[in-house]
Amino acid sequence: MGGRAARLRERLTKGEFAADHDPGLIWAAVALVLVPDPDSILLIRRAERAGDPWSGHMALPGGRREAGDLDLLATAIRETAEEVGVQLGAQDMAGSLDDVIPRTPVLPPIAVRPFVFLLPQRPTLTLNPEVSKASWVGLDLLLRAGAHHPVQLDVAGQSRQVLAYEVENGIVWGMTERILTSFLAQLQQAISPP
Repeated sequence: MGGRAARLRERLTKGEFAADHDPGLIWAAVALVLVPDPDSILLIRRAERAGDPWSGHMALPGGRREAGDLDLLATAIRETAEEVGVQLGAQDMAGSLDDVIPRTPVLPPIAVRPFVFLLPQRPTLTLNPEVSKASWVGLDLLLRAGAHHPVQLDVAGQSRQVLAYEVENGIVWGMTERILTSFLAQLQQAISPP
């Protein structure tokens, strides 16, 4: 990530956080894992599972907070290790983004805190059964004109138009699209000349 990394760390001090003690919300965390040569982000495709509202979706490594997690950063680190075998540490964290809460009442009342991690090289990935595929997606591909656009999807038996990114393994939409769009906006501001 070179000079981008230092400027990105400056921008990602802290996101806007919802009250993570709200008993009406289920808390989760995701990891935006970034690597250089070329600058890329890790995306996963969730395995198909009955009863999972995000079954088969493109996503970021992450999941729900467990009782043993010290905080949401620990959740992101644990879930990334479990899902893709990547060992992250607090020293790898560049910062966090604003909490994201679903915009639709059909999803569980969940709040997701995204954490951004910078690694010096691509680690070996070891997928667990919750993940069907994982890939490194180039940031330049996501930043190019037209990469972020409306697509028509069938969601719970209804046709909906949503904003999305089309990548090799699928379509990134919903909460992951919102997190990715927020991150890419921070990245563009970090690399834009003053």
